[in-house]
Amino acid sequence: MKRLLLFFVFTLAAITSKAQLGYNYKEFAIGLDVSYMRGYTNIQKQFDHPAASINFIYNYSPYIPITAELQFGNLSGGGLTPNLDRYGRQYANHFEGLIVHGDFMLGEAIDYSESGFLNIIKNFYIGSGGGIIFNSNTVQRTNIYYGENGLPNDGSPDYVFPGNNSSINFTIPLRFGYEFKIYNGYEEPYIAIDLGYTHNLVFGEGLDGYDDPSNKFKNNATNQYRQFVATVKFSFGNITSYNKLIRRF
Repeated sequence: MKRLLLFFVFTLAAITSKAQLGYNYKEFAIGLDVSYMRGYTNIQKQFDHPAASINFIYNYSPYIPITAELQFGNLSGGGLTPNLDRYGRQYANHFEGLIVHGDFMLGEAIDYSESGFLNIIKNFYIGSGGGIIFNSNTVQRTNIYYGENGLPNDGSPDYVFPGNNSSINFTIPLRFGYEFKIYNGYEEPYIAIDLGYTHNLVFGEGLDGYDDPSNKFKNNATNQYRQFVATVKFSFGNITSYNKLIRRF
């Protein structure tokens, strides 16, 4: 009798487990990404640089990841010749960022059960969040051109451009992209590869270290930087069930 009961319990467990194939996902993930970034500041000429991030992800669902991101990047622009900057300004910013953001994939909102096309587009996402940027700039602050090619109104050649080399700014990332899910033998997504674009709005004058007076310089745009991003995420932790099949083919 005891053996029969155990057999029944194990059989029921196996059937239940089999029935859950395709519904389960892991609650957490760790991610690594590389990106190609460029600043948009008061310096007209900007340069591209590689960057990297470490991500810790909480999967609220298979289609709503919430991420804490530690970012390491470089931004630079300007130069000592008039074709790079009219006043000889140049900066190099080696910054770190701590950013929390959430993404929303179409699969959370649509019924993709009977459509191959919807199965493909279900992994497109948009997202946003907030965070802080720790700026560490090396800045050329002395006006080296004057008269026609220099400061307005034939300003003094010994003018020093104001600002801070070190600062902290608030940022809002605007994100969109696509996630490729890779499944294990239990039909659970356990690796993901994201390809996306992020545009970061940075509030303050810290990205390039210049805080030029608006009565002398055009200085009315929010500092920004953009990223083309590739991310690899590895899932781990507790197994959670979703309310519909994650993998349809």
